[in-house]
Amino acid sequence: MVNNPSVEKVTFNIPTDLKKRAVQLKDELHISMSALYKDAIDTYVKQKEREKWENAAKMMCSEYENSLELKEWVEFEDETYDYSSK
Repeated sequence: MVNNPSVEKVTFNIPTDLKKRAVQLKDELHISMSALYKDAIDTYVKQKEREKWENAAKMMCSEYENSLELKEWVEFEDETYDYSSK
């Protein structure tokens, strides 16, 4: 293995049944266990990040729906002058 500073070796425990299923999938896909684990963890992290943003958006929508002050601020109209028309 090449000493690559952007790659870190990780050791973890998984249930035996899950490991067997992972090995079967690795064999079917003709990839390494390392590639399988990397892809699985990458997919999981992206899913959790997306869920975090979705939850934040839902929270902000709820905050907006329940805040008269925010609704008034969004609906605020100021007299403006359009300089582009001259």
